[in-house]
Amino acid sequence: MSTPPRIVVTRPGEGGRRLVDALSTAGFEAVHPALMTLQPLAADEVERGAVLDFDLYDVVVVTSPFAAECLDEWIDRYWPQLPQGPRFYAVGASTAATLHRTLGIKAKVPDPARGTTSEALLAMRSLTRLDGQRALIVGGSGGRQVMAEALEARGARVAKLALYRRVYTAPDEVTVDWLASGAFTAMIVTSGELLEHLVSWCGQAALNKPLIVSSQRLATLADTMGFASPHVASGATPDALVTAVQEVGDA
Repeated sequence: MSTPPRIVVTRPGEGGRRLVDALSTAGFEAVHPALMTLQPLAADEVERGAVLDFDLYDVVVVTSPFAAECLDEWIDRYWPQLPQGPRFYAVGASTAATLHRTLGIKAKVPDPARGTTSEALLAMRSLTRLDGQRALIVGGSGGRQVMAEALEARGARVAKLALYRRVYTAPDEVTVDWLASGAFTAMIVTSGELLEHLVSWCGQAALNKPLIVSSQRLATLADTMGFASPHVASGATPDALVTAVQEVGDA
């Protein structure tokens, strides 16, 4: 009986676990090393002015399911009812589903055919012109600068509300061996910061293995780091990433 192809999944948290399940169902050996955790910011680290002024924003962009969960806690803390002013946008379907479950919000999401990336969200027609509108980007500390700059270029006054941080950890010994020797079929990375964190452990064999990424921006970054075979999935959903892995295997 042949050994199923080993796929290294770097996405953290519940999103990573869903991806592992999807890969396992598709017949792969999905391994999920602990490389990063998401940690809510303490109350004194959060810009509470953005929460208190929540009803004054025209556009609120929520960048991840964990950001949606954290936002629910902060809204519950300061607002007896959800403010009705903002139009909500979610980078992907999982984030939109979390917003609906926690806050009852029906957020706008990018066309699935364009994928689940910042670029796909920015391509939405309703975000093309934002002259004088106030926009709030809700996510983790750091990141999403491209989105902020793009919204500002379209006329919006942009603020960012960071509700959590990413905490990176060194791979365990088994994963270090896999990365050093390239003892896997492909690796999936959906975050530029995570890619930068991992590259120092990757030997030449690992750099030559297929790297599945969720956007062209990540593929370009991977190329500058020496990854020889980046492949861009149609999005960051489990289905899109599994399909990309299957396509690499069939090539």
